[in-house]
Amino acid sequence: PVSCISLSLSPSMAAWDLSVTVEDLGPDAPPVTLSVASDLHVGGVILKLVEKTQIKRDWSDHALWWEQKQRWLLRTAWTLEKYGIHADARLFFMPQHKPLKLGLPSGITLRLRACFSNPVFQTVMGICRMLNIRHPEELSLLRPVEEKKKKKDKDSAREIYDLTEVPLSSASQPSLYNGMPAHFADSPQMEAIYKMLSVTQPPPAPEVISKQYRPASVVDKAHIHGRWLDSSRCLMQQGIQENDRVWLRFKYFAFYDIEPKYDAVRLSQLYEQARWAILLEDIDCTEEEMMLFGALQYHISKVSQSEPQMLSSNAAMDDLESALQSLEVKMEGESSSASEMLENMTAPELNDYLKIFRPKRLTLKGYKQYWFKFQDTSISYFKSKEESIGEPIQQINLKGCEVAPDVNVAAQKFLIRLLIPAPEGMNEVYLRCENEQQYAQWMAACRLGSKGKSLADSSFQSEIQSIRSFLAMQKTSSGSHGNAPASDESINTHSLVSPRYHKKYKAKQLTPRILDAYQNVAQLSLMDAVMRFLQIWQALPDFGLSYVVVRFKGSRKDEVLGIAPNRLIRIDLGVGDVVKTWRYNNMKQWNVNWDIRQV
Repeated sequence: PVSCISLSLSPSMAAWDLSVTVEDLGPDAPPVTLSVASDLHVGGVILKLVEKTQIKRDWSDHALWWEQKQRWLLRTAWTLEKYGIHADARLFFMPQHKPLKLGLPSGITLRLRACFSNPVFQTVMGICRMLNIRHPEELSLLRPVEEKKKKKDKDSAREIYDLTEVPLSSASQPSLYNGMPAHFADSPQMEAIYKMLSVTQPPPAPEVISKQYRPASVVDKAHIHGRWLDSSRCLMQQGIQENDRVWLRFKYFAFYDIEPKYDAVRLSQLYEQARWAILLEDIDCTEEEMMLFGALQYHISKVSQSEPQMLSSNAAMDDLESALQSLEVKMEGESSSASEMLENMTAPELNDYLKIFRPKRLTLKGYKQYWFKFQDTSISYFKSKEESIGEPIQQINLKGCEVAPDVNVAAQKFLIRLLIPAPEGMNEVYLRCENEQQYAQWMAACRLGSKGKSLADSSFQSEIQSIRSFLAMQKTSSGSHGNAPASDESINTHSLVSPRYHKKYKAKQLTPRILDAYQNVAQLSLMDAVMRFLQIWQALPDFGLSYVVVRFKGSRKDEVLGIAPNRLIRIDLGVGDVVKTWRYNNMKQWNVNWDIRQV
């Protein structure tokens, strides 16, 4: 019958030779040639390969890599025909997990086994699981920046800590033993590595800071951001080979659910990344803030030497503690009276005399005093308290606006800088407060308003409290240094501030200023100091900004696009000035045309 003839002539049945290079046979071994047919599935090819090599070992982690197409053949049920593989295909049979050198934010380098066949997103999840870092979606891998090499530095090769023997588990949460993952509790050496990951490093020497690459402009920052690996493609597809060096860094600056009890490694690495961002001037801050950062670093390194570092406590006790806490909250909720509940339901108001200044208006007038009223998420102002019953001069809706502090406690300057979305960009407004008390209340109110929350929100009082404690830290204590170290020599100030201040001040000029700021943080515990450092870092105006070099539609030159958690910024490449800002909450959409590579 005709059907039989057509079947026997079917090309899929014809056998042909397929050559596969088996990595385990060594670099000089010739490829293994197999006789296959197009309807043979990938699993069958692997089976033939293993039989032909005659090596007795566990092959479960091995898979085929197709060199020309840069892809893994992971669907073992697919046939060669379905994948489109012919006799000219260059195939490699190799393990999917290979050693990788991983540079951490703290400067420590680990050698560990990472997955080269899954998308980078899943590879990072595997690495974080091994290191006990929760919320791996906040991190990613990037290609390292080449450091300035000097001829003398030949000996200073970095020590690499080997974790390649750690078995890869598929459990979402590592099983903990004495507060650390079980695989770190195997030997004293492994335990020492885990302790090193979960403690803060001592301040770096000034020479180390000056040797590091520092981005000089927005374009430099954009080039660093261009080094992030694509999280949807695997390491092999991005040219990363076995034993190559990559960096693990926090990429998305929305740190979810930080819990010091469980996040020892996550917190210490986050602190290190924040510290280096400040020391290498990756993010701008004022001189007062730099002195405070310096004081906190000094305090953290001092306390971490004397205070045992936090490793997670007993899980059962933690569960009991949280159950008791939630019970306490429930009991409190039930005991409140009807009058208290009614009081909580009506949103409180904030009224006071403040001064306002608008830099955009072409006038030389300074600050003018008005009676201000904060209600819901808006600020209204009137000529005087008596006129506040009528129509306001202006009402500013704070929802979606940007709030930044401009404070110098020593000079009694308490300004709130508001950037208010407008059709043609952003309108700038400054509010001047008389004292700390007034500033803390209005700043807290503005921050809540910008998030669309009213003063009735439960976080209002805690926001006031955190602003007050931040102001208290910036106070310089005139008079005696109560808890200052006996000799000022014990503090190497150039290790605590960025190189700009090395040039501006001598070490002995910086010492009293850092010790002054230190007076205000000296009582903090290690954990509180680390958390406070991160809070102040997160409050900086440029926090969380990523830069990309782009070309806008209709433009002939490249520009820089800054991507922040709440806005997009268009920056002139030549001058570095902000040309325009778009807020996400009043933006309909934005598109990238990948064909002509324009925004």
